[in-house]
Amino acid sequence: MIQKVDFKFEGDRRGVLLVHGLTGTPAEMRLLGKRLHRDGFTVHGVQLAGHCGDEDDLLATGWRDWYASVELAAEQLRGEVDHLFVAGLSMGALLALLLAAERPELVDGVGVLGATFRYDGWNMPPIARLSFLLPLVKWLGFARKRVFMEEPPYGLRDQRIRGQVISAMQSGDSTLAGLPGNPWHSLADLQLLSARVRRRLKHVRAPCLVAHAAEDDIANVRNAYLVVAQVRSPVELLLLHNSYHMITLDCERRRLADCLAGFFSRITAVANGTQPVLEA
Repeated sequence: MIQKVDFKFEGDRRGVLLVHGLTGTPAEMRLLGKRLHRDGFTVHGVQLAGHCGDEDDLLATGWRDWYASVELAAEQLRGEVDHLFVAGLSMGALLALLLAAERPELVDGVGVLGATFRYDGWNMPPIARLSFLLPLVKWLGFARKRVFMEEPPYGLRDQRIRGQVISAMQSGDSTLAGLPGNPWHSLADLQLLSARVRRRLKHVRAPCLVAHAAEDDIANVRNAYLVVAQVRSPVELLLLHNSYHMITLDCERRRLADCLAGFFSRITAVANGTQPVLEA
């Protein structure tokens, strides 16, 4: 049974929508949200459709449902603020980019955090290279109950945080750290989402902060360079050298949060005419 665990921190007329990753939970964005709120931002950590329940709940949804969750939350938050920013982790980064491409009138800036177009990090098994076949597997109706289980280090270099995440996963409460594995059919939808976002990157006009772990265990830094090369907007690249994939929770989470808060603040200052225009 799905539990509602999204969060909202009321602040000023600058809003930030935070988007978690596949099989994840808004909890992975909460520390980042608290830091942004301390700088005055109004923050909403959205809960994607099908998440924070069991595998069947997730399998009942697909990428269009996940994107609809983001689009609806963005529309609602945009009605409360003068400036809206969206930041997502892993698959959430793809959903944030898609929103910026499809609904440019809503989005003033994007935080692209550990974007995952492909599972090609150093800890991914060779079979991950065949993930492009998963949409066909799903279309044929095969392997609905197959799951790709996550393995150490679980995207975390910080051993203390890693221990907490492992305990949360083992508790069976998916609201704490998400599901322990990725169903193949959900990964198939991620592949479909990835292909769509790649086609739409050239339509992203909002400034982007692209942050990625230099030694990402899940998604190679090539994923970040793809965004930098394809979007048609000012881009800042932040490479984190003491983190793995879960950069909102890992060793450099404070640096990431500071950079993102500063980036969104500068965009607001430009819009208000108190700072020179950002350069591409």
